[in-house]
Amino acid sequence: MQFANRRRVMNILNAEHISKTYGEKNIFNNASLGIHEGDKIGVLGANGAGKTTLLKIVAGIEEPDQGEVVQGRNLKIRYLSQNPVFDNEQSVLEAVLFGNVTDDNKWTLESEAKTILNHLDIDDYETPVKQLSGGQKKRVILAKVLLEDADILILDEPTNHLDNQMAQWLEAFLINYRGTLIMVTHDRYLLDCISNRIVEVDKGNLYSYPGNYSEFVRLKDARINMELASERKRQSILKKELEWLARGARARSTKQKAHISRIEQMVSQQGPEAEQFVELGSVSSRMGKKTVELYNISKKYGDRTLIRDFSYIFLKNDRIGIIGKNGCGKSTLLKIINGIVEQDTGSVEVGQTIKIGYFSQENESMDESLKVIEYVREGAEYIDTGDGKISASQMLERFLFDGAMQWSVIGKLSGGEKRRLYLLRILMEAPNVLILDEPTNDLDIQTLSILEDYLDSFEGIVITVSHDRYFLDRIVRRIFAFEGGQLKQYEGGFSDYVLACRDYSQPAQDNKKEKMAEKSAKSWKVQEEKLKFSFKEQREYKTIDDDIAKLESKIEEKETEIAASASSYMELNRLMEEKQILEAKLEEKMDRWVYLSDLAEQIESRHK
Repeated sequence: MQFANRRRVMNILNAEHISKTYGEKNIFNNASLGIHEGDKIGVLGANGAGKTTLLKIVAGIEEPDQGEVVQGRNLKIRYLSQNPVFDNEQSVLEAVLFGNVTDDNKWTLESEAKTILNHLDIDDYETPVKQLSGGQKKRVILAKVLLEDADILILDEPTNHLDNQMAQWLEAFLINYRGTLIMVTHDRYLLDCISNRIVEVDKGNLYSYPGNYSEFVRLKDARINMELASERKRQSILKKELEWLARGARARSTKQKAHISRIEQMVSQQGPEAEQFVELGSVSSRMGKKTVELYNISKKYGDRTLIRDFSYIFLKNDRIGIIGKNGCGKSTLLKIINGIVEQDTGSVEVGQTIKIGYFSQENESMDESLKVIEYVREGAEYIDTGDGKISASQMLERFLFDGAMQWSVIGKLSGGEKRRLYLLRILMEAPNVLILDEPTNDLDIQTLSILEDYLDSFEGIVITVSHDRYFLDRIVRRIFAFEGGQLKQYEGGFSDYVLACRDYSQPAQDNKKEKMAEKSAKSWKVQEEKLKFSFKEQREYKTIDDDIAKLESKIEEKETEIAASASSYMELNRLMEEKQILEAKLEEKMDRWVYLSDLAEQIESRHK
């Protein structure tokens, strides 16, 4: 949905001038947000910035300290919490249907509930909720929320505890969802496919951007550049005004007093804060020739075989992604490699120089009674990085833990902040093999991006279990997929794995039909058997280079306008939309140029 059309869409909820404080931490400061019918909003921000708090305020679960939430009459809001609460005596199906069933819809709703549960890999509907794992409970509450009739569906980290297949199903479900959606998620592919608007929570403010995640990245960069340009202009004016004061301006007249008052306001005005980033120099220990070697590993629990006769020798700088359904044995394999769980048969050989850093799902080694800095110093007081030797306190600063937070008790941190701290502690120990079990759970996108950059320069082995498709595509170069107790190897990232599976599973005839359907999507791309230009194509071929040059020139002009613009945010949106339209025209024109050039070459070749 384009921002320009939003005025014509009904506004169904407004959070007006809200402020919220926890202890000494200011979460929101006079922030406002309007939600429109049909919005698909992704909420982004650093861990602890207030994303979950915003969802709870919109859902009516929490009240703002100041301001109010105004909503339309009879508005139905459904909220997916990160920490679901159940009646433990209920069965799975009873929990999903609770509060929704009437005599009229009982059979239809029960069928829909079972379908959703099946997609979420829960097929025993009579199992008591109290017997479920934490991840299974999260999937049951997700099924309940998706089943409920809602005007606004609010999801807090819906892809946590979903495997790759489930995440893809949820994406398809949300694409077809007709109501209004607002969600917090680190899944960048999901944000790209679903969102028509991104709301960023940043330093107590809310910033709204039209478009999906990719568009948000561009628009945020433009906003920051515009703020910096305005600040440079303010500093330039302020410098001249201070020189005027230094020359001995007398505050006798009313005009001079007003002038001095304006200067004082400019001096007291705060400029935009530079955005903090998690900065990491590559940290690892020296690795000898022998790494980690697995020979004929097998593991069973009861009658169920998780791993059967698996062998692999990890190479230096390997980047391995392990995928499969929940409960198939992914975490078990990581624990076998790390020596936490013993295999039933086979052997694990680890080189003498190997130092494993294990990032588990549960923050297992974290004592929440410790202060933040005490916990990190247990790993190391100082560490050597590519930038030289730095202290635990300096590393905490790089991980967005300022002086006050460093002396806070770990138990007071948010879930995402604890995960970020846990990751830092592991890296402080300078491992040369990183084992990451669902590293994207509860980490904000900012931290994930920097972790990905860090892993690019990491001189060691990375082995990760993850359901985050973007993370797998970004990091790994080889996939091991659990398929019926066997681990099958695929080269490349997650998208390469999906493509390979599709190619293997579809008959040749189906592939041929699919390719023919793709070609027919734009009929002008399909070349005629008689190799010659039509009169219209002949004229188009002569002018298309000039047309492309003109479009490129217009895009450059638009970029100059965007960079130089110090106008309102509405103006920035307009310029970005105009640039997007020009880029789409250029892409289509380039496709057309490829077709005409190819046809010209074939005509010339035939005439020779």
